This record gives sequence, structure tokens and C-alpha cells, in this order.
Amino acid sequence: MRSDLASVRDPAAIVPCFSMVTRSSEARKADALAKLTAVKANVWVASASPTGAVHLVPVSHTWNGNQIVLATEPESRTVTNVTANPRVRLALGDTRDVVMIDAVLAETVTKSKASAELAEGYAAQAGWDPRTDGGDYVYLVFGPERIQVWREAEDLAGRTVMRNGAWVA
Repeated sequence: MRSDLASVRDPAAIVPCFSMVTRSSEARKADALAKLTAVKANVWVASASPTGAVHLVPVSHTWNGNQIVLATEPESRTVTNVTANPRVRLALGDTRDVVMIDAVLAETVTKSKASAELAEGYAAQAGWDPRTDGGDYVYLVFGPERIQVWREAEDLAGRTVMRNGAWVA
């Protein structure tokens, strides 16, 4: 048990870390950007095959200011799926503080053809550099179409902070 909770005998006495107040659009956008720009963080990537088989996997990501960038092996199921069906759903955070992103593949770039800006930006935020790894990797660059941010049921109204690729907050 955590030492700060050792003296708590009644679980109901533990105060949740989030308020039950709906956040402003600006606060939600700031929370989304904080998760998108977090160093050495993973994003859950859901993709689907042409037959509808869903694949869900955590992958290191970066945010270049407009797009989400992933790096993975070119033979991975994620690459196979997004090549056939470029739409993905990405999730950051936990179930009580989530950023949900609907995005579309903008481009696939092999590590040998990646610009210095793309590769160095990825390495700096992800904490890992595909260029120095012995494997074969591609960068998947996704354009977000919709971003939603929420914590609890009372935070559902107004959860959309990006619509049609443009911030609404």
C-alpha cells in the first residue's frame, strides 16, 4: 500500500484527483496538447484490416504541431492495415482522463527517406531513434480529424476540441 494511504481506513475518504466540474474548451485543448507532446509516451493505435479485423497496439508517438507521427516495422499489422484502410483511432491517457483522436494516414516515410526534421523530432520526443536501430522502420504520419477530451460522465458535453482537422477551442 502507498505510504500516503496507509492511514486511510475508509476508501470513501480518499478524494479523487479530478474535480467533477466540466472543463473549458481551452483547458481541454491544453490537456490534449500536454498528452500529445509528452516525452517517451505511448499512444494506443486501433486500425482495421479490409475485412474488418481490428488491431490494437501501443506505439511511441510524437506530435509535430499538426500531426501525430509513429514509427514501426513496415511488415507490421498496423502498416498493413493503414495502407489498405488509412483511418485509425488513437487514444492517450487512461480511462478517466482520455484523449481520443480520429485520424487519417497522411504519408508513410521510410527511415532512409525521412527528413531530418521528421526523424529528429521523433527521436527527441519518443526517446528512441529508428535511424540508429538495426531494424527496418517506417514513419506513419497521421492528420487528426477529430479530437475529444474527457474525464468523467459530467465532462462529456463539449468534449470535442478538434473537428474536421481544425481546433474548435
